[in-house]
Amino acid sequence: MRSYTICVSNQKGGVGKTTTAVNLAAGLALEGADTLLIDLDPQANATSGLGIDPNAQRRGIYHALIGMGELPDLQIPAPEIEHLWVLPSNQDLFGAEVELVDAIAREHRLREAIQRSGRQPDFVVIDCPPSLGLLTINALTAANSALIPLQCEYFALEGLSQLTRTIELIQRRLNPGLSIEGILLTMFDTRNNLSHQVAQEARGFFGDLVFDVVIPRNVRLSESPSFGKSIHHYDRASRGARAYRQLARLLCERHRTTEGSAP
Repeated sequence: MRSYTICVSNQKGGVGKTTTAVNLAAGLALEGADTLLIDLDPQANATSGLGIDPNAQRRGIYHALIGMGELPDLQIPAPEIEHLWVLPSNQDLFGAEVELVDAIAREHRLREAIQRSGRQPDFVVIDCPPSLGLLTINALTAANSALIPLQCEYFALEGLSQLTRTIELIQRRLNPGLSIEGILLTMFDTRNNLSHQVAQEARGFFGDLVFDVVIPRNVRLSESPSFGKSIHHYDRASRGARAYRQLARLLCERHRTTEGSAP
């Protein structure tokens, strides 16, 4: 299959965005797919969540965006996970948006870096910052699709309209091929009526765009980043691990044709 790029995005913080990016990427790798995880968030939580010290990384995604390095030279193997590579982030990325303000084709920097990288992985997963700024626009411009985590909590649906409008704008002006991969319900508590209500409202409004796979509220999912491990390597028998593995299998099947190529 040719490379397929998924942008994990939601401008709201605390929705399980980085948790989804890390554990989806690890799950895809466990399915045997050659996968690159790009940490496009200056907070570098996806980097540290896989046991990589952001402060020890002198080069990473920042250098790719400003044209001071190529992806094959900047990505590093994820600890303990075969088939998974990470393009790390660090605090240098905080200045990228300012430095790119006057740059030519600034919205296309990430896409151009991916296209120049030579050998393409099966999947590229991009973890975005919790904003709709230039970094997120770069991710959406580079992606085949956007995967939107939606937490099963009060006010969950607020703000999604702004994100979908941004996606529509990117489609019209920068990336006509961009689609919505799906909306992933996260932090679902089966004992909480509110979780069921949010899920019902999301399915009623977005229909088939909402994944059947639901990510449960799970203590093990919350613990795993502090140990620098994906949930699959921290507790693969947990409900969270099983859900993300199911999501990874779904996406592998979705983007594989009988000829073995992505659509």
